Parts: sequence; structure tokens; C-alpha cells
Amino acid sequence: MLQAKSKLSRRLRLHRPLLLDGGLATQLEAQGCDIGNDLWSASVLQSDPEAIVAAHRAYLAAGAECIATASYQASREGYINHGLSLNEADDLIKLSVALANRAVNESGRGAIVAASLGPYGAMLHDGSEYSGDYGVSSDVLHDFHAPRLRLFDTATVDVLALETIPSLQEAKVLATLLRESQTPSWVSFSCRDDKHISDGTRLSEAAAIFAGHPTVMAIGINCTPPQFTAKLVREIRVAVPDKHAMAYPNSGESYNVADNSWSGTVTPGDCATAAAEWIQAGAKIVGGCCRMGPEHIQTMAAMISERSAGDSAIASAPAAFSSSCDP
Repeated sequence: MLQAKSKLSRRLRLHRPLLLDGGLATQLEAQGCDIGNDLWSASVLQSDPEAIVAAHRAYLAAGAECIATASYQASREGYINHGLSLNEADDLIKLSVALANRAVNESGRGAIVAASLGPYGAMLHDGSEYSGDYGVSSDVLHDFHAPRLRLFDTATVDVLALETIPSLQEAKVLATLLRESQTPSWVSFSCRDDKHISDGTRLSEAAAIFAGHPTVMAIGINCTPPQFTAKLVREIRVAVPDKHAMAYPNSGESYNVADNSWSGTVTPGDCATAAAEWIQAGAKIVGGCCRMGPEHIQTMAAMISERSAGDSAIASAPAAFSSSCDP
């Protein structure tokens, strides 16, 4: 039975879609942080924690109702490789929660805090999070994910966010581990096209693993080109109708692992238009991933507000108006 961490479930009962934040690393870079290392944004937990609070605040000010902790790339293995002890690594992972909660409390917005947990490939920092080609056993994946899940499961977070999952193998490991958690969770996949996750498995097959799962509340996609998103949301709705569908793709720009650079452009207005399509396709939770900054989230917030106002107007219209076309 889940702990009394019901903020997410209460919010999802509302008709209005839940708006997530965008790419935390994107905002940290905009603030001048150097994240060009294999710990990525998780390195800032050690070098400049105040910058993380500022980045969270930027998304909250833009209208985000849920922010993710700066822990996507944080792991015991990653920090130990940088000379930290196991306890020091755990303390930094816990710090990501404290910083997110502080930003929420200072904002007065009552936003949801999601514990961001990236895939095994994020720790490797070799691009395999976008292929799922790890070449390791399920036991290795279990031993990697289990300690972080235990840390966050006992922390003051509202949801465990398993993000950018690229393979069926890793999804199966997580499905087993999450059955033991006391905190609600969501699982989002990285996809190569409008039907398949990164390892080539059909999204509908990977999503179906979580049908009827006792702790997983939503299934979605992230860090996926936005042009595939609406079709992928429809795949999820058919495969797991008992779960909320979610979509927070990247900007559609291309990432070069060799030099940590991006190419391509996207405008905030494009994102708002696209997010409206995701919602129309059935997404209950929307937001952004890599290269989606506060300005993109702000346009999504405005779009959702306009849609909600329109829905309210329709709902409050007199009965005679709604039946004026009756024979």
C-alpha cells in the first residue's frame, strides 16, 4: 500500500492537464553553469547548489506544476568514479530533493516534486541511454537502480520519475523493483520513431508491462523528437488504458555525444502548438525535456490556461444552448 503521498493523484483527478518543467540542464547552462562532464547536471549538486534552486524557480515562475530533482545522472557509481565515498554520494542525491522542496516552498505554488532517475546508460554517459545497448545482465541493472529507488522512496518526494528508459530489459527490471516502492511512480521511454522505443521494441509492448501495476500511475515518453509524440501517446492510451499518458519530448534538436553540442532550432510557440496536439491525443501530463527552457514551458502554460477557460465556458453554458441542434 502506498504511503500518504497523494498530491499527484489528487492533482490528476482535475480535468486540466498537469504541466511539468523543462530540461533542468538546459536552464543550468543558460545560467552559466558548466555541465560538460560525465555527471552532467548532477555535478552542480556539488559545485553550485544555489544554481539548482534558481533553475527550479525559473520553471515554477513559468507555470510548471511539477519539477524534477537534479538527480537524473546522479548515482553512487558516478560519484564514486569522481572520488566521493558512498555516503557522500547518497548525501548529494538526497540534497537534490532538499533543493527542489526548498524551491517549491519558497515559490508558494505547492508544486509536485518528482525524483528524477535516469536509466543505466545515463551513468555511462556514452549515449547508450538512447539505444539501450548496454551489454549487461538484468542483475546489473537491478543492482544499479535498487539503491537509488530506496533512497528516494523514503524521501520527501511526491513521485518517482523513471525517465528516458530505452529498453524492454530495463523496463522489466523497473517493473519488478517498483512493486516494492511506497511512493507513486511514472515510467517514460525514449523512442526512435512513432512506434518503437530506442532498442526497437514496440512501445505498446513495453508499456503493457505496467498494465495493472500497483504503484505506476503514468506511462509516457521523454527525450524523443516531438514530431513522433502524438502517435506515441495514442499507442500508450491503447496499451495501458488504466494509466495516465504523459509526454515531455525534447525540442527536436540533435545532440552530438562526442562534443556535447546541439544543432537545430525550435520556438516556444511551436512547443505550445505541439503540446496542444499531445493533449488532444490523450496526454494527461505534458512538459519538456532537453532544450526546452522556461520560455517553452510558459507558452505551454498559457495554452493550457486558454484551453481550460474554453472548457469551463462550455461546461457552464445553458442546457438549451447545448441541445439547440437536437432534432
